[in-house]
Amino acid sequence: MTSPNREDPRLPEPTPLYRWTVLIFISLAMFGNYYVYDSMAPVFDLLTTQLAFTDQQKGLLYSSYSVAAVLVLLMGGYIIDRWGTKKSITLFAAICLVAAFVTAVSEIFGVMLAGRFLLGVGAEPLIVAVTTALAKWFKGKELSFAFGINLTIARLGSATADWSPTWARPLYENWQDPLWLATAVAGISVTGAILYWIMEKRAEGQYSLGEAEETEKIEKGALYKFSASYWYIVALCVVFYSTVFPFRAFAIDYFQQAHGLQREAAGMLNSLLPISAMIATPLFGLLADRVGRRSFFMAMGSLVLLPLFLIVTYAPPGPSIHLGAAPVPLTLLIVMVLLGIAFSLIPAVMWPSVAYIVEQRRLGTGYALMTLCQQIGMALIPWVIGVTNDFFQAGPANPEGYAPGMWIFTVLASLGLFFSFMLWKTERGPGSHGLETITIRTGMGGAG
Repeated sequence: MTSPNREDPRLPEPTPLYRWTVLIFISLAMFGNYYVYDSMAPVFDLLTTQLAFTDQQKGLLYSSYSVAAVLVLLMGGYIIDRWGTKKSITLFAAICLVAAFVTAVSEIFGVMLAGRFLLGVGAEPLIVAVTTALAKWFKGKELSFAFGINLTIARLGSATADWSPTWARPLYENWQDPLWLATAVAGISVTGAILYWIMEKRAEGQYSLGEAEETEKIEKGALYKFSASYWYIVALCVVFYSTVFPFRAFAIDYFQQAHGLQREAAGMLNSLLPISAMIATPLFGLLADRVGRRSFFMAMGSLVLLPLFLIVTYAPPGPSIHLGAAPVPLTLLIVMVLLGIAFSLIPAVMWPSVAYIVEQRRLGTGYALMTLCQQIGMALIPWVIGVTNDFFQAGPANPEGYAPGMWIFTVLASLGLFFSFMLWKTERGPGSHGLETITIRTGMGGAG
């Protein structure tokens, strides 16, 4: 369906202030979404002690989200196409609010699992709808920078969830109150979505807006139309997502059980990953735009990622430094910062690289297929880690039981090094797409 505020040369373009206000409101929707997703990790130990959840069950709370995301991506962007961005963003933000409520309302595992599944139904289309809105408002006008700001605000939601054991410490006497807090934060998403609706509604008929990129859909037969370089990029994204996000899911609980940290310190430590990524993403993006060498950057990121989980497992913690009031071992701090820096290469380097490899008319399909593969990996690995921890009886009485799970992450990281080498090799041969030399085209961004 064609948007009523499509590009019209007779109307003026929206002012920079208007566009950046729009960006703030839709970023608030993303902030709440990310907070709710990451609000589960700080209560993992309470789910064990108060509800007797196993690590497999805790892993399934994250896997169910990704299973829902896979199903939604298979359905395509019909609602966004049909309703437009302002209605879609509000709808999906409201679904996230309901999902947060369902997750918090009952101690029954099945109900909580349904809440996390519902979160996947709302959150992933919300990300697609926000990306579509950004393309409408910023294409040809600092879209990459606007996307980076949006992602930074969204990741601040993740960091705020990690910090919540410190700034909302009285709530952590039980498992439920922190999830009620997440429900309240989900209200920020709905508020931001409604404010965006108002802004876009006011803009209709007053401003000429750019056409949004085609909403992400997966075309029949798409698997047979993409080059080897595209699939190596997809494989790299799957490896990084399947490593970083599941590790973050278990990290607070792991730091408490295996390293004896308090919840506040473990949360502050876990927050270093998104904070590092927030800082490094735009810097790597600018660097890649200037010098190219994108497959080289991913090879270096994979190389950095490879030893981090073994360092966490076997290296001595070293001296502690204070993050706020929480003492944190220096070794663990360095690992989390490096993990965030390595992960920042995905949105800074890999997402834009798809724009070189996939032609414009099939770019939405390319991003959607990549996101689908990422979510399949993210659905599988948290469950595998949970089963592994339970099988080896990981816990404070047996911290060595966490080592097999860390070796799984290490194997995944080694696959990342292999795929980055194959990408580098392919891009140096005949049929190269120029990932090592050319700069990002104006107006391109990624989703995920």
